[in-house]
Amino acid sequence: MKRIWNLALSALLAGTLAACGTGTAEPADNSADGSSTTADTTESVSLNVTTTFAGEDGNAQNFKNSVAAWESKTGNKVVDTSATSDENFKTRIITDFETGSEPDVLFFFNGADANDFVKAGKVVSIDEIRKSYPEYASNMDDGRISASPADGVKYAVPVNGYWEAMFVNKEVLDAAGVTMPDENTTWEEFLDDCEKIKKAGYAPIAAALGNIPHYWWEYGIFNHQTPENHLEIPGAADDTIGKEWVAGLEDVKQLYELGYFPDNTLSATDDETFAMFTDGKAAFLLDGSWKVGGIVANCQSNPEDPSTLDTEKLDHFDVTYFPAQNARKTTDLIGGLSMGYYITKKAWDDPAKRDAAVSFVEYMTSDEVVPLFAQHTATALNNAPKVDETQFNSLQVKAIAMMSKVSSFTGAVQDSFSGECRTSTFDGMPELVTGKKDIAAAVQEGIDAYKAMQD
Repeated sequence: MKRIWNLALSALLAGTLAACGTGTAEPADNSADGSSTTADTTESVSLNVTTTFAGEDGNAQNFKNSVAAWESKTGNKVVDTSATSDENFKTRIITDFETGSEPDVLFFFNGADANDFVKAGKVVSIDEIRKSYPEYASNMDDGRISASPADGVKYAVPVNGYWEAMFVNKEVLDAAGVTMPDENTTWEEFLDDCEKIKKAGYAPIAAALGNIPHYWWEYGIFNHQTPENHLEIPGAADDTIGKEWVAGLEDVKQLYELGYFPDNTLSATDDETFAMFTDGKAAFLLDGSWKVGGIVANCQSNPEDPSTLDTEKLDHFDVTYFPAQNARKTTDLIGGLSMGYYITKKAWDDPAKRDAAVSFVEYMTSDEVVPLFAQHTATALNNAPKVDETQFNSLQVKAIAMMSKVSSFTGAVQDSFSGECRTSTFDGMPELVTGKKDIAAAVQEGIDAYKAMQD
């Protein structure tokens, strides 16, 4: 159980900082005598850096503060082209690499989404960097650094992890006479709760199926599987795994037909349905740990000033497990380490930028800076800071309590089923839930695209 608790704390990393302070980080010091970092730049250079620390991401401001601290420390400059992570962002990154417009440093997914530029040799491995900078990422536990599925080599140095779970607006539940779901809530009970919420005049589920169907796609499928087989890609829509995928998407279709999503779920943006949730018009929001920061910011009169937090408003929000069915336990969550900092070959081959790029990644992944993003135990740090619950707001404390009962964490299979593979079921979700297109046929299209990419 101790192992699960440690994993749970590790997975709580992403999105838990927004209201816990955004002070400027002190310079990282990786040397034995405290004299300097491994890479020490002498001439001022400008680095192009792209991350997902933007928009509603709870660590967006912390990234800005840390960048400013590194710039002050080194005299270098960062051209920040960060953007919120979505399919357009992923496509943009792939296109940038294809056209030679990639950044010098990239914070990006370490799964299949990175396969194209990894296979093209456009990023430098951690082992290659260590040949010139032996202390690079030495503060990390190598066993926790994920390898690329493209070649089994480690490229990205992680900062923090993630989990996906169901956020709850308790004001809506109270108005509908529904009790807070917990680790014992079944799928059938969840459907009953949604019906009560709908009859009370609220949208049970805040989701933009025409924009971001990712979380419902993932958990819908997971609910027909177990942690042991969730990461398997089906060979065909009619094999065992394929049928589980079809069944999961059929569940999403059922929720749509029952009217449990917003009326405009097929045309609304994710931002619009998130606003429905925070404004008390919808009860449930299935999303990632990074959304904690967005909810907290929404409860501040000034989104960028934690001191303006309305604690009474924040107390109306909670987070719980996605209701289970079949063999999956409710406490089996989607989560893990899925992103990290890459140094591109473009920067590595530039004598003027190599030192700066290494210095920047070392700084952003140092023992001093990682806790600014995570606030407690970092999944890959050898010297993980202790958890101090007094530093957390009420929603973060509730998340910690939820994590304490987690039975397992499983990565998102969609990370290995990327690009065109997902077009038929992601972009095509409106057609699937309205019955305009057969779900099994759409799943098969995705599988065919996946196989074509493997050839």
